[in-house]
Amino acid sequence: MIRYLLRRLLSLGLSLVVASLVIFAVIEIVPGDPASYMLGLNASEDTVAALRDRLGLNAAPPVRYWTWITGMIQGDFGQSYTYKVPVSQLVAERLAVSAPLAAFALALAVVIAFPAGLVAAARRGQVTDAAVMGATQVGIALPNFWFAMLLVLAFALHWRLFPAGGFPGWEGGVGQGLRALTLPAFALALPQAAILARVLRSALIETLGQDYIRTARAKGLTRGQAILRHALRNAMIPVLTILGMQFSFLLAGAIIIENVFYLPGLGRLIFQAITQRDLIVVESVVMILVFAVILVTFLVDLAYAAIDPRLRKRV
Repeated sequence: MIRYLLRRLLSLGLSLVVASLVIFAVIEIVPGDPASYMLGLNASEDTVAALRDRLGLNAAPPVRYWTWITGMIQGDFGQSYTYKVPVSQLVAERLAVSAPLAAFALALAVVIAFPAGLVAAARRGQVTDAAVMGATQVGIALPNFWFAMLLVLAFALHWRLFPAGGFPGWEGGVGQGLRALTLPAFALALPQAAILARVLRSALIETLGQDYIRTARAKGLTRGQAILRHALRNAMIPVLTILGMQFSFLLAGAIIIENVFYLPGLGRLIFQAITQRDLIVVESVVMILVFAVILVTFLVDLAYAAIDPRLRKRV
């Protein structure tokens, strides 16, 4: 197990190095000068040059990369060109919205998907199975921003059960914060639940064809009992893969939903930083999100090894 863990940690470190180089290189080739954007079209060349020097933009790219990456290792993500505050402060404020939203949406997706996938697999080929698969197809095809607007019309404007947008902050209480995140979380969870239910059903059906399941059925277990007691654990590897990918997507890819509900999350921060040419924010936030994705993948790999010990013996 120690060898398995070390190999995964080495892979994580190499992935982070490559990702940082790619992110920095992409930002370098993006057209536009942050200093010129900040000062406007009428600024003199001397003023622009002075601001570039103050922001460190005149240094050679290798020097800027080294300064950026060593600062991140020490917890210093630089200072935002636009907001004039440390990037770490911006990230902490926005992460306090995006992380709970992603966790809330993923929890809703699991609560919806697991019963649906289990029922569909247990009643394969029956009307219930067809109904569940039809519903998941609709969930995948339905644009989440359109579904979000339907939720606002129904639950915010008509029944007035939830706010239509904005975030009051956690200072007002956890209940108020979760209430503000409920509609965005449902909008994000619907397509993820549909995908997860289909993957779970397929994995369970494949597992149900194994010899040990037939033996369990021959001993008197019903199809449902065989699924819950034996098949579910062995079908979890592809499900964990999807869960890891979904959490990463929900954390980094909720920009449309955050804009629909006016949520001050990481996705909206990246969008604003790109439009304002605040490159240090873009670099740092994208790097943080990449780290989150790689870390989740690493944790999923460890979960694989915990579920199936055979994986530990192959490395």
